[in-house]
Amino acid sequence: MTENKEKIRISVEEALAQLPTPEGKLFANVFKRGDLTVEIYAPHGIDPQQPHARDEIYFVAHGEGLYICGDTRQPFGAGDFLFAPAGAAHRFEDFSDDLVVWVIFFGPEGGYPPGK
Repeated sequence: MTENKEKIRISVEEALAQLPTPEGKLFANVFKRGDLTVEIYAPHGIDPQQPHARDEIYFVAHGEGLYICGDTRQPFGAGDFLFAPAGAAHRFEDFSDDLVVWVIFFGPEGGYPPGK
């Protein structure tokens, strides 16, 4: 994980070089500062995610598919912004083999109330 305050740029390629982790994880922490955590995530075949305790943003770097969050199913592609509120069931389905997303966790445990 990068905690160097002087590191102000991390490329997708640099982040992907950390995957899979030694434990075989398909995500890696690449930056942390205060309550902000940034990860790179590149699932293959299935997305085994479980709900998270904090609000979460995805920026799609590569790939396309369907994003499921709660009862909503939406197509997504490279360049898209996706949001998952804390505690919400969410996952990627029918996604391309090249799926790579930046994952940003922020805010307090339990997330911010809607509209805040």
